[in-house]
Amino acid sequence: MDNTTCYCRNPQCALYGRMAPYAQLKFRGWHRHAARFRCQVCPGLVSARTGTAYAGIRTDATTYLRGATALAEGMSIRATGRLLSVDKDTVNHWLPVLGAHGQHVLRYFFRHLHVRECQLDELWTFMAKKEARVTSLEKLAAIAGDAWVWIAFSPVDKLVLAWVVGKRTLCAARQLVAQLQSATDDHIPFLTSDALPHYAEALLEVYGVWMTPPRQGTRGRFPHPRRCPPPDLCYAIVVKERKHGRVIHVTTRVVYGTIAQVEAALQVSPVSRTMNTYGVERNNLTVRQHARRLGRKVNAFSKEPDYLEHQLTLALAYYHFVVPHRSLRQRLPHSLPTKGRNGSRKQWKPVTPAMAAGLTDHVWTMDELLSFRVPPEALWC
Repeated sequence: MDNTTCYCRNPQCALYGRMAPYAQLKFRGWHRHAARFRCQVCPGLVSARTGTAYAGIRTDATTYLRGATALAEGMSIRATGRLLSVDKDTVNHWLPVLGAHGQHVLRYFFRHLHVRECQLDELWTFMAKKEARVTSLEKLAAIAGDAWVWIAFSPVDKLVLAWVVGKRTLCAARQLVAQLQSATDDHIPFLTSDALPHYAEALLEVYGVWMTPPRQGTRGRFPHPRRCPPPDLCYAIVVKERKHGRVIHVTTRVVYGTIAQVEAALQVSPVSRTMNTYGVERNNLTVRQHARRLGRKVNAFSKEPDYLEHQLTLALAYYHFVVPHRSLRQRLPHSLPTKGRNGSRKQWKPVTPAMAAGLTDHVWTMDELLSFRVPPEALWC
């Protein structure tokens, strides 16, 4: 377990929330197989597991780490239990802990991001049963049937900036755009999506500014204030025509902004030359590979929305910090030898999406992800 992110948890301490090398913690023994530290400024005790994904876990740390990796790689709960020789209920207890920890880590890092381009899309799945078999009461309670994973994706550094699990409604689209706004800085990225009308309405509600239109003529009431798109909001849609399940024609249309703004955004984009949604659609495959509950034609579908969100959050945290992205790798100036006498030399430096966005400077291990302690919210919010 990585102890470098330990900090004093006493709000009255002068070093409250300060990590290494500023923290002054001294080893003071073990408690339930976890190291304990005492702050040198105040008499507070700090457990090495507090604030991490290991907190409250009685299973051996090595077994738990392997189980978390297996779940993040897309293995089912029962298969993980058989692999590690633990009960499936134990693995089922791990998932909410891992999901909550991953949510805290992502929320801490995904702040004030400067994003130049963003693509929006939604991913279909279902909970408990498919929509055709949902009863009227279940449909009213929205506890079963079709579920959609709304995703905001940055094709430049391959970050999944925001995601929402819900129905295919305007409310879910509004939540997605609101999360996107909270994760980015004041700059509005160039946005593209499919032809679903909910995106345009949600963007106008979140990014729009209140303006009063000029009065037409000299009679009648004055117009009421209404939301209008700001001058720097640039949003285009990609309309795909399909026949027998195949795309036969693609057209594009600018919804907010001007053609000149779109051309300027495409000219400075390092990855896009046309209005498209290729990045988020390719990322949908990656999400389905790592989130077991989103797999198609399998019996691993989710039965409850909370567990679907936990599985998705764990998979995305693993994707951002632990798994190098092939399209982001960087060529080394000089090839490096690898293990073995006849092995091929290493020519590429692995880069994760978090590294490409400047959030970290190295590829994390799974233990680093589970051991990372998010500083107190009052210090960074």
